[in-house]
Amino acid sequence: MRICIVGAGAIGGLMGAKLALSGEEVTVVDQGAHLQAIQENGLKLIWEDGTEYVAEVAKATDKVEDAGVQDLIILSLKAHYLEQVAKQIPKITGPDTMIVTVQNGIPWWYFHKHGGEFDGRRIESLDPDGVLGKNIDADRIIGCVVYPAGAVSAPGVIHHVEGDRFPIGELDGSESERVRKLYDLLVNAGFRSRILDDIRSEIWLKAWGNLSFNPISALTHATLADICQFRETRKLAETMMAEAQAIAEKLGITFRHTIEKRISGAEGVGKHKTSMLQDVEASRPLEVGGLIGSVLELGRLLGMPMPHISAVYACTRLLGEKTAAPPTA
Repeated sequence: MRICIVGAGAIGGLMGAKLALSGEEVTVVDQGAHLQAIQENGLKLIWEDGTEYVAEVAKATDKVEDAGVQDLIILSLKAHYLEQVAKQIPKITGPDTMIVTVQNGIPWWYFHKHGGEFDGRRIESLDPDGVLGKNIDADRIIGCVVYPAGAVSAPGVIHHVEGDRFPIGELDGSESERVRKLYDLLVNAGFRSRILDDIRSEIWLKAWGNLSFNPISALTHATLADICQFRETRKLAETMMAEAQAIAEKLGITFRHTIEKRISGAEGVGKHKTSMLQDVEASRPLEVGGLIGSVLELGRLLGMPMPHISAVYACTRLLGEKTAAPPTA
């Protein structure tokens, strides 16, 4: 299968390496020193047990259109970078191309095939100008939730921390031929997967942690274990998750875990730096809109109170402004 990974960072690089190692024809799109290292040395993957792999990709480029028409496009850029590549996606899309999005938080396509009063509604905080909706055909999208944790430890090198689960599902809950094909592809690459009939509930389960642990870690420079083992930050995460749960349940979501179980799961990951903390340390833009702003938009849409999420969002937005600002002379 011809597969294009748009954004070969921690998760995109992990998926690209494993898919290439399983024999698929993988093209990666990235930039800078990371891209150069992949072009020269392949994509190196260090698994959590220390085992090292080097995947030879079919092509590594900084231009999406260079990939050619693909069978599967995996959009693994963070949400705030998607608009930069959206207009190029039609150039590599064929009649049967599947698109998988692996961003954290609530996705911009959330209400596509949702049903009910908000069916088809655009989430403005994620797609303010409609660029994503116009250029990325939502009918091609298969939902996917990312549970592995990893990091780019050096240019061209992906360090897997833990986890191997990628549950997937059609946006309308059906079990189609193409979603079964994607399931087989992931399992053959060595991942665990399940085909879900309610992918949005799984998205919320992951978003629960993203909207709390990511900003708290960015603001405090604390790891997951630190946050969960410090009484005040553990309570803050719990309260933010309760506010989010009320919003989700009003949208028809059922949570299969309790808040306490979700927090305990994060604690079990250990001294892991969240992706947002990694971005702070690298002076990169923060994923504030996708992880927190989208939840606030849904809460406002429903008229739900969100005092703790709102306060943390304000602080994290300011941090993001300061982090991404050019240094003064």
